Amino acid sequence: MKRFLLCTDLDRTLIPNGPNPQWPSAKALFRKLAAREEICLAYVTGRHRALIEDAIAEFDLPCPDFAIADVGASIYQIRAEEWLPWSTWERHIAPDWGGMHSEGLASLLRGFPELHMQEREKQASFKLSYYVHLDVDSGALTARMRERLQREGIRANLIWSIDELAHIGLLDVLPQSAGKLHAIRFMMERQHFSLHDTLFAGDSGNDLDVLLSDIPAVLVANADPEIKSRVAATGREALYIATGEYLSMNGNYSAGILEGVAHFWPEAAAWLQESES
Repeated sequence: MKRFLLCTDLDRTLIPNGPNPQWPSAKALFRKLAAREEICLAYVTGRHRALIEDAIAEFDLPCPDFAIADVGASIYQIRAEEWLPWSTWERHIAPDWGGMHSEGLASLLRGFPELHMQEREKQASFKLSYYVHLDVDSGALTARMRERLQREGIRANLIWSIDELAHIGLLDVLPQSAGKLHAIRFMMERQHFSLHDTLFAGDSGNDLDVLLSDIPAVLVANADPEIKSRVAATGREALYIATGEYLSMNGNYSAGILEGVAHFWPEAAAWLQESES
């Protein structure tokens, strides 16, 4: 049996918690797809484990097989609703921070007044998260931070994104070898999925590393317009931007994910047509 790895961001990608309307039947159709034994479902999100579980309960989402949490700083395998951390992943990324965890790294960055620490529950062992006002030059800020960390022998991945609803910048500091892209590649290697069998769905800035990679990806129709323009300019063949023309749905949220699935995986497109007939 051929298996497919379907990776999707949660907020404003699978979860319809943005200003755009969701398509009424898309959620049920996504659940049918996720229930197939050929599909390995992975949630790839900035949320930590408890917030992922909250989202599953609140929005009646399918329980995934894997969760890449904390913007790619944590990986869990879920079996019979038991969450099993991948300790091999933590051992893989830990050397980048030279034995430090997020608390120690925060002390190195106290001299940056632009940084405002996010809530305690949004921090993780290998994820340090800040709020940044949108009038701050994010490029100059991250360059200065990177220089400070490099002087201390810290190899870091700085990920900038914007919470459109809250009108605030989000800056995550991870080990250099962590992040959504690296975590997906790690899972592909360990679970033996090829590029042709893998698909990622996203909508925002912290999805860019995957959207601009060689991993097949779909950008849902409700995605940030600036992100749409940026990825469209690359002309990358393995990237699909949902238009809302598939099965008469609008391409937002789960409808956009399904549109991408049908575009890249003919076998899955046939399953979806069967479900709709």
